[in-house]
Amino acid sequence: MDKWVELELFVQTAERGSISKAAEQLGLSTSAAGRHLANLEQRLGARLVERNTRRLFLTEVGEEFYRRCRNIASEMEEAEALVSSALLSPVGTLRVTASVSFCSQIIAPLLPDFSEQYPKLKVAVTAANRYFDLIESGIDLAIRTREHEADSGLVIRRLAETRRILAASPEYLANFGTPRTLEQLEGHQFLVYTLANNPYELTFSRGHDTRTVKISGVLESNEGQVIVKAGLNGLGIVIQPVYIIHDEVIAGRLVPLLEEWDLPWLKINIAYQNRKYISSKVRAFTEFLIAHFQTMEYERRWTQRWP
Repeated sequence: MDKWVELELFVQTAERGSISKAAEQLGLSTSAAGRHLANLEQRLGARLVERNTRRLFLTEVGEEFYRRCRNIASEMEEAEALVSSALLSPVGTLRVTASVSFCSQIIAPLLPDFSEQYPKLKVAVTAANRYFDLIESGIDLAIRTREHEADSGLVIRRLAETRRILAASPEYLANFGTPRTLEQLEGHQFLVYTLANNPYELTFSRGHDTRTVKISGVLESNEGQVIVKAGLNGLGIVIQPVYIIHDEVIAGRLVPLLEEWDLPWLKINIAYQNRKYISSKVRAFTEFLIAHFQTMEYERRWTQRWP
């Protein structure tokens, strides 16, 4: 750090022809500026500045050193200006990852508005139902949906919570009946999302009452969209976060079951690398997404109960 102060001081001294004026520009005392300049000359083993009673001037080697230092200082100013500009208008490529369902239902519809607001920023979306190592994969930001967020070195920003519910199509319920109690779930056909915690074991709660129900699947998949499509076509009962099937429930294409019982809710979080200075592109997308969630009142929609 002292080396950079010495370089700045030397450039300012050369340009202003005065150590005291250079010190004032850099917020240093004249005595401190004199020590910095003396340390620079001692470290280089060369006299850079000569003084007489009337003025200060550079030695021959000082003139050459000044030309080099002036270019370095100029490039540093340009670099700082570039960063400041990027903070106002992010540029480059933002690499985002989330589940296939979240990417298709939440992120993709938002991209036109986001791109209009940040035209110099390109977004690369990786849709995958697994969690990447952000550093190894070169990912800037991830959306994670889980019951509990693991303690890690990542920064976690909360987006919302969502209920998980059982639902089935009117066609399925007409053919197999509507379960009214947990006991009546036995014998029903389930469409199992294999990446869920304990996918063949459902833990229900109601007040202080907690019960576990074992299920068997007529279909299993690691992709929620496959589960939902099969459910819409009457194959079985789906167990999905409300954010994925909200529109299907509102439209009556899926009917919620056993609404008096709760499955563990899921937290939807933004995760990014734990750095002292957050990049402008990560900050821009994070704030944009949080504002959108608040405007759309997603948490209220996704945690409500249907009669």
